[in-house]
Amino acid sequence: MKKILAICVTSVLWVSCGTKKEEPIIITPEELHASVDKVTEIMIHDIFSPPVASRIFAYPNVAAYEIIAQENDDYVSLAGQLKQLDSIPKPEKGSIINYQLAAMTAHMELNKRLIFSEERMEIFRDSLYGIWENKNPTVFNASKAYGLKVADHIGAWMNKDNYAQTRTMPKFTVDTDDPTRWQPTPPAYMDGIEPHWNKIRPFVIDSANQFKPTPPPPFSMEKGSDFYKELKEVYDISLQITEEGDESEEIEIAQFWDCNPYVSVTRGHLMFATKKITPGAHWIGITKIAARKTDSDFNKTVYAYTKASIAMADAFISCWDEKYRSNLIRPETLINQHIDDDWKPVLQTPPFPEYTSGHSVVSGAAATALTDIFGDNFAFDDDTEVPYGLPIRSFNSFNEAADEAAISRMYGGIHYRAAVQVGVKQGRDLGKFVLDNLRMKANKDLATND
Repeated sequence: MKKILAICVTSVLWVSCGTKKEEPIIITPEELHASVDKVTEIMIHDIFSPPVASRIFAYPNVAAYEIIAQENDDYVSLAGQLKQLDSIPKPEKGSIINYQLAAMTAHMELNKRLIFSEERMEIFRDSLYGIWENKNPTVFNASKAYGLKVADHIGAWMNKDNYAQTRTMPKFTVDTDDPTRWQPTPPAYMDGIEPHWNKIRPFVIDSANQFKPTPPPPFSMEKGSDFYKELKEVYDISLQITEEGDESEEIEIAQFWDCNPYVSVTRGHLMFATKKITPGAHWIGITKIAARKTDSDFNKTVYAYTKASIAMADAFISCWDEKYRSNLIRPETLINQHIDDDWKPVLQTPPFPEYTSGHSVVSGAAATALTDIFGDNFAFDDDTEVPYGLPIRSFNSFNEAADEAAISRMYGGIHYRAAVQVGVKQGRDLGKFVLDNLRMKANKDLATND
């Protein structure tokens, strides 16, 4: 009898020890930040243009947001609000879904589809999958399957935004006979990038030209004309700040907001690119800073990334529409032709027309969206550029940062004053339109500084 009892006890202990207890899977905001950081790192490696980078940020965030909106009644689906977006699929009845895990799955899956170096995203994704599956295989598998289903839905919507069609459209033709028109600039003399970006389907704005800005000052090389005064201002400022050298705050500001993924370095007979984040990536970094400072939970962090990235994506569509309409020549070309043939701007001129300033437009839009989320007078320390050897800069508000980003383009010698002043207004007007026409919170009182 004792022998039988001992066998039974041993059997119970063996079964108990052999059965792993399933744990709850807690998805933290830091895992989402890590996913955003990883895709940013990959975009730098793959060298995506600023407009294309904005598209890469937007779609994964929308997918994650739509999933959390299924579970949390504080958030409102974007279906029927974003152009041509239908409701995402519902989970299968009876399935136990961790919606944050599903949101992360969709986010990482769409990130992977949108970049070139897919294996880098896969390694990051699989490291998280292993942790989550080990805690609770049942919930992990159901949540992952749902996240992938939503990724397919958002991916199908994404693939109808005309991006693929613009890949086969003709290159931009430079009009060398017209002295007012943009020309490629040294040292790489690259073709104008994304001349057809205004054909990309917007997210919220009605059309690419809805926020068409006032035209730049009429082109004129007469010394008393408004245009020539702006050209000479760029030249004079550059001489002043370069004489001050490393002690010049203007140079520090210009370098901090450079965000040019196309910087080419020539050494002897070799030319290579230094890799940097885009303007949109810088503001995505500021979004992360704000979310961390406010201890935002996972859902609010998704919400912040989504609202900011939608505003910036539409800002690039609007700005690029104007760039290739006005097709204005850059300061570097005119200064070299008419004032000083040895002059070089503080920053390397990016490869597209001058008006309006892309960083100014995008900064205005992003600052407007982030102010709506986190409130005005939101002081923060911006360490986004520290990985690229630049010091932290501190700001009292998102709008203050946007104004500095805009003027940095003139300090850098790559934009006239009109392009930055009109550009930041263009971005703010567009950002306000996005906020007024995109309902993301069920309780409007929660939409600001929640």
